[in-house]
Amino acid sequence: MIEQIEGHQEDDRWRQTHLGRLMGLALRRFDERVLHLMAHDANVPLALSNLAGRDQIGAAHVHITRHLSRNGSRLTELAEAAGMSKQAMGDLVTQCEAWDLVRREPDPHDGRARRIVFTSTGLLWLDAFQQAVAQAQDEFRAMVGEEVATVVSLGLEAYGAG
Repeated sequence: MIEQIEGHQEDDRWRQTHLGRLMGLALRRFDERVLHLMAHDANVPLALSNLAGRDQIGAAHVHITRHLSRNGSRLTELAEAAGMSKQAMGDLVTQCEAWDLVRREPDPHDGRARRIVFTSTGLLWLDAFQQAVAQAQDEFRAMVGEEVATVVSLGLEAYGAG
């Protein structure tokens, strides 16, 4: 829509079509698809599947799945990797502890610190996440074509590393 503002024309379409917005929409769609696939994965414990199916587990919880090392991570490391505050990540970890995805345990290298580690249920969740991501990527490739998917992947990798 073009509007007249104080003597000049303003085209606001850019606000809906700029690269950042398009990447955000694509990320949201991708995460929603991954969570949908996980909610319907027979290997995901039923309680977690039900939580995902009822949208109780969301993109924020995926940050833990994406960033928690298989060997465990300190809360500060996890928050930094996810680009979140320590307090917000702490709240997510507490919620994931209640769902038996993770647990806190003493850090073997620093008696004052605690590490967040996957539980056996959390490792099942991580495996389901890996499979769901692979399927969602395959679906993306099928939708846009192999060449476009490769260019998008390489472009985003270069931009993210920038």
